[in-house]
Order: sequence, then C-alpha cells, then structure tokens
Amino acid sequence: MSKPAIKPTCPNFSSGPCAKHPGWKSALDDALTGRSHRSVEGKAKLAECVDLTHEILGLPKDYVVGIVPASDTGAVEMIMWSLLGERPVDICYWESFGRDWYCDAVDQLKLKDVTQITMEKWGQLPDLSRTNPNHDIIFTWNGTASGVKVPNADWISDKREGLTICDATSAIFGMQMGPWSKLDVITYSWQKVLGGEAGHGIVILSPRAIARLVSFKIPRAIPKIFRLINKEGKLNACVFRGEVINTPSMLCVEDYLSALKWAKGLGGLDALLAKSLENFAVITKFVDARPWIHFLCEKPELRSNTSVCLTTDLPNDAVKKLQELLWKEKVAYDFGSYKDAPVGFRIWCGATVEKTDLETFMLWLDWAYEEVRQKAKL
Repeated sequence: MSKPAIKPTCPNFSSGPCAKHPGWKSALDDALTGRSHRSVEGKAKLAECVDLTHEILGLPKDYVVGIVPASDTGAVEMIMWSLLGERPVDICYWESFGRDWYCDAVDQLKLKDVTQITMEKWGQLPDLSRTNPNHDIIFTWNGTASGVKVPNADWISDKREGLTICDATSAIFGMQMGPWSKLDVITYSWQKVLGGEAGHGIVILSPRAIARLVSFKIPRAIPKIFRLINKEGKLNACVFRGEVINTPSMLCVEDYLSALKWAKGLGGLDALLAKSLENFAVITKFVDARPWIHFLCEKPELRSNTSVCLTTDLPNDAVKKLQELLWKEKVAYDFGSYKDAPVGFRIWCGATVEKTDLETFMLWLDWAYEEVRQKAKL
C-alpha cells in the first residue's frame, strides 16, 4: 500500500486537552491579561462565560452555572465534599475516572454507606437500574477512557429523593444529554468538547442541589477552593454570577469565551452534536469495513461519539509502533488508549475536529497498519 499523499490539516486527536476551535489564536488578543479578574471588565468576561454556557446548553432558568478551579476533577471533588453524607450513595462507573470518585468517597471522605455499581470488563455499561432513587447517585455520562456512554436518562427516577451528580466532561456539548431535569449536578472541564484550556471547570446546580447545599450540615472541613456556602450558611451566589473562588487565567477565560461564541455561531448545541456524530460516522465506516480493528464497546447504542475507543488484532508492541509511526509522520498525535484501558486507540471526534481530517487520518491508519504488520511479519 502506498503512502497517502495528503495529511490532516490538524493532527491533534487527543481526548484531552482536545483540538482547538478555529480562530482561537486571534481571539486571545482580547484577553484581559495584566488586569484583575475582579475588575469591572474581568467580572464582565467571567459573567459572559456563565451566561453563554447557560444559553447554549438550554439549561432551565433556575439552574445556575459556576466557574470553579482544577478542571472537572476539582468540580467533582468540590461537589462530593460539599454534598455527600446525608444519604447513602450509589457510584456508577465503567472506567478509571469514575472509579476515582468511588475510591475518594470510601477512602478519603470515609462514607459508610456507599454502593459501587460497575462493569465486569472494559467496554461494558453496568446495570444502572440497580441504583436506588432514595440514594444520591454519582455517574459519568461518557466514559472517556472506555468509549462507553449512557444512552439516555430514562433510568433516573423523576420521583427520586436523592441527588443525581453527573460528571459530564467528555459528553456535554458533544452528545445528547438530559433532560436536564434528571440531573441535579453537572460538572465538566473546558478542555474537552469545546477545546478550551485545562485548569478550569464548571459546576451546574439545580434547585434541588442548592437546597441540599444550604440545608446540609457538612461533617468535615472544607478547603477554601471547595466552598460554595458563605459564612452565613447561604449559597455563595457570587460564584454563579461569574465571580470565582480563586484567581483564574484570563487567557483561559478568553479562550473559553471564544469557544462559546464559535459554538453559537456554528449553530449552537444542535450543530455541535451533529458535527460530532458526522465525525463518529467516519470512524464507524472505517471499522465496519475492516476485520482487524474493533470498537472496545460492543453495543452500538452505547458507543461514545466523542472519545472513540478501538482495539486491533496487533500485538501491544506493534500498536505502539503504529502510533509512533504516525507521530513521526506528523499525521496523528496522542491517539493511544488510556493507560488503564486495553491497548488500542482512542480518537477524539468532538466538534473541534474536522471530518476531512478524520477521513485523511483513516487513510494513514490503513497504511500504518500494513507497514507495521509487514515489518513484524504478522
């Protein structure tokens, strides 16, 4: 097989940080660098981020959006430290990051009544009907490292007594979620579907979650960067008007604001979802036509259309050589599977990736497979 003559315009297929949106570099010229985030202009930019997030996602009017430190990890930990302990907790996971939330609940928070609901092997979704609507429930909508997503929220009871806490970091803006009324807390990182910079996260709270925050007597010390309640025991409303607990990077703020404006100009949430699905279709067509490559997730309805995880019939060392070959050719960067997952590929298909780049990447993937296979005499 001859080497392809063209290369992707953008070879960045990492699942986080993800490919940037078009025009991001020029947008940074407007960043409020060298100025305080507490200035009139700084507060205005942060508030615009909150307002545009709310608008593009189509959140209910009584849901609030806050910018928080430490990416999605910080957002999830903030919520766990602030809300958990009043009720038993069901933690559903099917890859590494969801498992971290379970370990933190048991080993760090020392919660006594925690049920783990997990898969038998990578590429599967556990039985979510096992969750108890009287318990708090933590789950990851899309398993970034496993390529397995929740197909819908039908399993969440409308009559639940507990809170649903959804880690949505590689799903939100990239796949159909909701209805939002099913989710009491939603967290995500800027670095995923919108291709923002790392280090900042978002927390979205429903009225039910706010009521818990205000009424729950937290039985533990809360670090300053986790505090969503003020000294009077009320919601720290400033956080949800665009003010922040600690100093943000105004370069990252400008980049996120630019990504939101790009998304709105593209056509909003529906356009983002459609673009990701078109990208995913490129991968699906490629895999369906070849016997040597497979989805890690066997059930089509559970396959992620953002972090697409694949396995091959190549030995592990040959898979790594294939990745190195395409890296050296400057065709595709950072598309190896997550370190805890079965060895293979993880290709980002969010809306900041162009369909034509994926199509070109697939040509090179065919070529690299044959090169590696022949050299290894497989």
